[in-house]
Amino acid sequence: KLTSLALQPVITPELVQGRVHLKCTYSLPSSKPPLQYTVVWSRLSSPGRREQIQSDTTLQAFSYLEMNGVNLKLGDTVLCTVTAFTRDAPEQQSLPEESRGFYAGIKFLPESLQIAEDGKEHVLTVLSTVPIACPGYDDSCRITLQLSTEDLGKNSQLPGPPNIALSACRVELLREPCSGSSCAAAMLTVTAVTDFTRDGNRISRIRAEPVGREDLLWRAHTPKDVKVTVQDLPTGNCYSFTDPHIITFDGWRYDNYKIGTFLLCQSLSRGFEVHVRQWDCGGHRSPTACNCGVAAW
Repeated sequence: KLTSLALQPVITPELVQGRVHLKCTYSLPSSKPPLQYTVVWSRLSSPGRREQIQSDTTLQAFSYLEMNGVNLKLGDTVLCTVTAFTRDAPEQQSLPEESRGFYAGIKFLPESLQIAEDGKEHVLTVLSTVPIACPGYDDSCRITLQLSTEDLGKNSQLPGPPNIALSACRVELLREPCSGSSCAAAMLTVTAVTDFTRDGNRISRIRAEPVGREDLLWRAHTPKDVKVTVQDLPTGNCYSFTDPHIITFDGWRYDNYKIGTFLLCQSLSRGFEVHVRQWDCGGHRSPTACNCGVAAW
């Protein structure tokens, strides 16, 4: 009787005659008479449920499944299950062995981010797990993704102004040889907007949509959004008011009664300065200076 044969099926993407296919490969144990294999392709239709797509019986060590955008679409998670048997005794089958789920489509890494209003840039990678097919345009084969952000508010209930900023509004995925889980990839950075507001931790999402594609496979595909949680940090404040009293970021207080233009604030880590201009507003009896202008860079 046939038992577990360590077939170890694995799904990999491949272009076949310019069209996207998935290939299920498995090891062939030596056997006389030679074994035959039943390969069942299925996809996860919902958590815990699967839907059979195709079944093949073959002598080969592989089986192909085309992604045509109809019965198998981008965004599906696909599995292949392999069972071996002999032609003489087809009722005696090995234990079925199942591959790991293969996500076919565009995805973000990491799938979610937790960042803070500290000015730091966080790298986000967008990649395609399947090769990009461009019949007739092999020299410039690419997918263009339009990126957008949406603030879902605190606890995803109160929409507001943008809470995150992206380094690009569009990214292009150029076709390249598949390596690991990527057949095309691009990177961008995500930064939390420093909004000078005590608005609590807020949740945003990043969305990507393919543009300019006419083929059904890519046109109908919308990658899963990236959830970004932004930690609210207190913002420093400094003041110059009336004639002028000045309070620094660390709470130190002093007065400046002089006339002229002064450097009020300067960052040592980035291009940021505030200049203030003061004029004589006290007259002859009590010489006093007042703020009359401000410039920020």
